[in-house]
Amino acid sequence: MPAPHMASEPASHLLVPFASASDPACRAALAGLQLPRLTALLAELQPVHTDTGSEHSLSAPHERALAQAIGLLRADGSAYGDGLIPWAAAGSTEPHVPQAWFTPCHFQVGMEQVTLLPGEQLGLSDEHARPLFDALAPYGAEDGIALRYGSATRWHASGEVLRGIACASLDRVGGRSVEAWMTDSAANPAGGLLLKRLQSEAQMLFYTHAAHDAREALRLHPVNGFWVSGAGAIDHPTPLRPAPTLPDGLRQAALQADWTAWQQAWIALDAGEIAQWLERARRGEPVTLTLCGERAAQRFTNAPRGAGARIGRLFKNLLGNAPAWKTLETL
Repeated sequence: MPAPHMASEPASHLLVPFASASDPACRAALAGLQLPRLTALLAELQPVHTDTGSEHSLSAPHERALAQAIGLLRADGSAYGDGLIPWAAAGSTEPHVPQAWFTPCHFQVGMEQVTLLPGEQLGLSDEHARPLFDALAPYGAEDGIALRYGSATRWHASGEVLRGIACASLDRVGGRSVEAWMTDSAANPAGGLLLKRLQSEAQMLFYTHAAHDAREALRLHPVNGFWVSGAGAIDHPTPLRPAPTLPDGLRQAALQADWTAWQQAWIALDAGEIAQWLERARRGEPVTLTLCGERAAQRFTNAPRGAGARIGRLFKNLLGNAPAWKTLETL
C-alpha cells in the first residue's frame, strides 16, 4: 500500500484499508463479527463524506482516501484520475519528475486466466531480486527509464515515458487475474506501448536468468515479470500533510484471502486503535475515522457538533446503536 515518507506526529485520523471486501467468504465472515468498540465509536461520530466507486477501479478507495488526507492533489485542488495517483513521485526529492514503482512478481498462468503474485507473497530476497534488477536496468535505460534498487520487492523507475500512465494498484491486482487490470494509457499511448515491450523483454530475460533456476530448485515461484504502479508526476509539488494512522493487518489478510486471519485482525484492531480512538472521542478530542472497502470509503468525525448532530446522537442512544458490521457491509 502506498506510504509516502512524511514527518510523523500524533495522528487524529485512523484510516482502515480493507475494512470489508467483496469476496463472498468475507461477506459471510462479516455478519458474525462482534466489534463492540467500533460500534460505540461510530455512535460518537457523524458521517461527513462518502466516496462511492467501483471494485474494478484502478485506484482502491483507501488509496484515494489517503491521497486526500495527505493533500496529494492536483494544482486546482482536484483529485488525480483513476490509476493516476503519483505515489512514487510523492516519496521523491524530485516530485515533478515522472516516476513509478516496478514490482517484481510471478505471473501464474492457468487454464483461463493469468494471476499475479507480487514480490511480498514470493518471499523474495535481495539474493534473487538484485541480480534480476541488474539485468533489467540496462534495458530500461535504453528506453529512457532510470531504475534504482529500493528493495527486493520494490524498484524505483523515473523517466518522461512514465508521465500520464494509468495503472492498477497492487492492492487491486495482487492474487487476481491481471486481465481486468490491463489498461491502455490514453494520455500517453507511446509510453504505454514502451512499457508493455519492456515487460515482455523482462519476461524473456528473467526466464533465462540463473535466479530463475535457483528459485525453482528451492521450489519457490520464480520471478517472471514486473508490475508498474504509482506512476506519474506531481504537477505542483507542495509539502504533504502527515499521514493518518494506517493499520495493515486487515490488508495483509485480505490480500491472502485468509478471512479467518481477517476476522482476527479486526478483533485486534477493535481492541487496539479503535479503543484508543473511542477514548479520545469520549474525552472530546477531535478524531476522524475512515473505513475503506473495495468499492467505497466513508469518513466520520466528531467535530464540529451542531444542533442537528446532537439530535442525531440522541436518537441513536434512544434507538440503540446499530452493530458495526452493518456499516462495513456497505463499503
